[in-house]
Parts: sequence; structure tokens; C-alpha cells
Amino acid sequence: MLAQKFHVADLADIGCFEDIPETGSTLEENASIKSQYVVDRFQTDCFADDTGLEVDALDGKPGVYSARYAGEGATYEKNVDKLLQELDGKTVRTARFRTVISLILNGKEYLFDGVVEGRIIEERRGVGGFGYDPVFVPDGYEQTFAEMKPELKNKISHRAIATQKFASFMLAQD
Repeated sequence: MLAQKFHVADLADIGCFEDIPETGSTLEENASIKSQYVVDRFQTDCFADDTGLEVDALDGKPGVYSARYAGEGATYEKNVDKLLQELDGKTVRTARFRTVISLILNGKEYLFDGVVEGRIIEERRGVGGFGYDPVFVPDGYEQTFAEMKPELKNKISHRAIATQKFASFMLAQD
């Protein structure tokens, strides 16, 4: 539906091949940094996102550092290993996946968020998805994101929620 109303280009289409820095301390800041980077260098409206896993027993960690929780260049496996190690013996395992989309349109920024509440289980289950999917069970389900069919995960995920808010906003634009 959006593609019928708007021309959407990816970074390569506009000649952006740089590694955009993610120096913010929140998901909102990182999403904003990325969209503002493109606006400043390529003079085009832009949307960008950032996503993280927030675990209550770890005071919201890994959060904005989810992709590099076990260190720069860490694999998904190493990040999950560190998470499970830090949660070892903890009974409170509630967590949420959050996505924030920053849209800069005609010089004004809009933020859209998506949240899926759930819990971290004690060992990996499933082979689908990526990142923390094998240890995250969303509320109302017994399967991890990694065990779910992609169609279901993509329908209920934090990214889907944020994207739906973004799409609804864009479709309301004249």
C-alpha cells in the first residue's frame, strides 16, 4: 500500500554506503541519529529504526546494546550465551522487544514504537529467526520467536507493531 503512494529507496539507491554510527544511549536516539545522518548528507526525507531486547532483571539490558552485548562483533550465539549466563538463577525473567522508527519528513521528526512483552526462557528452542529469538517467548504464546512460523512472528512482532504505526501515519499524509 505504501509503495503505491510513495517512492521508497534504500540506502544503496541514494548512494549511501557508509556505516552509520549508532552512538545513542537509547533506541530513540539511535533511530534518530540514523535518519538525521541520511537527511543531512543526502537531503532526502528518511526513516530508520533501532531495536533492542530489554530484560527487567538486568535493569533493561541489553537494550540499545543488544547487537553487541557480548562485545563488538559478537555473534548472536555469544550474545545469547551472555544473556543466559547473567540470568542464571534469576526467577524474574520478564522482558520485551522494542523497536523505534524515526521518520524525518519535511524537516520534522516523528517516532513510532512497537513493543512485545514476554519472558526469557532458560535454554534455546527453535531454529528460526535470529538474535535472541530462541530464548524469547512472547506473552500469550508457548513458542519462542525462533519456533514460530515466520508469518506469525512477523504479524505479532515489535517491528510489525512499529511498522503498522508508521504506515498508518504515512497513509494519512496528503
